[in-house]
Amino acid sequence: MSGSTPSRRARNCCTFRKSPARMKSPAGSPRNRRGKICRCSNKPSGCCTRTCRKRSRSKSACSNCSFDGVMKNLTATKLFTLVFGLFLGLTLWKFGNPVILDHVIIPPKSPADFLNDPWPTHWANWILLPLAAVGGILIFQKKFSWPANRWLGLLPLGWLGWQFISASETVDANLTEATLWQFTGCVACYFLGALLFVRENLLRWILFGVLAAFTFCLMRAVDQRLFEFPENRQMLVEGERSGWTNFPPETVAEMKSQNIILTTNGIDVANPAILTKFAKGRVSGTLVYPNALAGIILLLWPLSLALAFGATKNLKPLIRFAAIALTIFLGGAALFWSGSKLGWLIAIGLAGLFLLRLNWPKKIKLVAVATVLIFGLGIFAIRFHHYFASGATSVGARFDYWRAAAQTTATKPIFGTGPGTFQRPYAQLKSPDSEMARLTHNDYLEQFSDSGVIGGLAYTAWIFMALTTGGLKIWRNGGGISLAIFAGLLGWFAQGFGEFGLYVPALAWTAFTLLGVLAGQKRIEFDKNAINR
Repeated sequence: MSGSTPSRRARNCCTFRKSPARMKSPAGSPRNRRGKICRCSNKPSGCCTRTCRKRSRSKSACSNCSFDGVMKNLTATKLFTLVFGLFLGLTLWKFGNPVILDHVIIPPKSPADFLNDPWPTHWANWILLPLAAVGGILIFQKKFSWPANRWLGLLPLGWLGWQFISASETVDANLTEATLWQFTGCVACYFLGALLFVRENLLRWILFGVLAAFTFCLMRAVDQRLFEFPENRQMLVEGERSGWTNFPPETVAEMKSQNIILTTNGIDVANPAILTKFAKGRVSGTLVYPNALAGIILLLWPLSLALAFGATKNLKPLIRFAAIALTIFLGGAALFWSGSKLGWLIAIGLAGLFLLRLNWPKKIKLVAVATVLIFGLGIFAIRFHHYFASGATSVGARFDYWRAAAQTTATKPIFGTGPGTFQRPYAQLKSPDSEMARLTHNDYLEQFSDSGVIGGLAYTAWIFMALTTGGLKIWRNGGGISLAIFAGLLGWFAQGFGEFGLYVPALAWTAFTLLGVLAGQKRIEFDKNAINR
């Protein structure tokens, strides 16, 4: 079997057959009643090896298929991948702020603070550093090979190297230091995905932590809309009416320090901006703001849907229906309540694009695409008509950010102003009526502004080549899981034209890990491994 590709049946975790020796035993004899021999696919090649006839304590399979057998086959690489996936889940839970805001994040002090508040983003660096070192050791132990397209390995290294060169000309060393840590983490996650996680069907091990945290983030977003925001707004309104007598004095003092309560003409009032935020009901889950939530939904919701439909086929119909319905509701409701205009439009475009990939008759596909566009754009028009009627102020603000970034690039085309420093030139270049911004709200344009033309071209070429090289291969031959991963990456990097996800560890490190897995694939194996079992 080592010289040929194992059949689909041979690749299953457990297949049962009767031994030829038993077939010769008299019917009903004790030897024949022992049952069937279990064969387990426990070799990297996927071939089957015969196991012992000793039954496990569960009596449902051989000892190699029991929990003890699973733990026995839990290699160091699989354990590391599981831990790294849990770390990515932790970033989604606690490190959802841009790294340039690290200095304003108050470190938690009490157990309640550790549980409820975001953590300083530089803590994530000290967790990733030893993980990356262990991952590097595992990569070199396994005699790694570069991705098939060597540019997919050279471009990220060249881009990161130029960031350090550009840092020598920075206008703000503190902002640049935090950004360099973030970019180094992005490249480390990319190479771990391309050189390690792409092997031995490790994708399922990394998804445990990621999807668990993603589910929690969506549930948090739904809770914000249905319960937390209305209750908090009502509490602030009642507090203002009662002179804040419904709060302990120490709580009132803390709320004043956080600008939740403002003093105007000697009267303590609730911050109008916070009341407006609660009234609008735009949710953000565990992330910095609503558009960041839309970004993680674009990245991981397609994969969640593919698993909900594909991995539940053997479950009872009611349980399968509940899993699919819950996945659709959590992702759809959180995206809708995030109020992200760009996120909604990208989701419509992705749905229409990947409907064309289905093996349906052409007319049915066209009808399905037209239906998605009509309903999606109709909901968009109804949902955001007040926004456009009021002048679409955030769109105008973004154009001012982009104008300033282009002007900065023209002024400093070689080194830029230094990684993560857009806010410094923008403070001098912004229009008088524009609000202040710390980031360009365009990951690609900010590379040009912060690190010059070379840095901008290197980053853009890297992302474009990684998506097209892996995407074209998956579009032709990929199944549900691989297409879902590609769709998520395509949506997230498309959102980068209007957002700053590259500077948020929770978003960028997860995205670049999956991008590395996509770039490192020599064959489409996502849909042949144990994820779908």
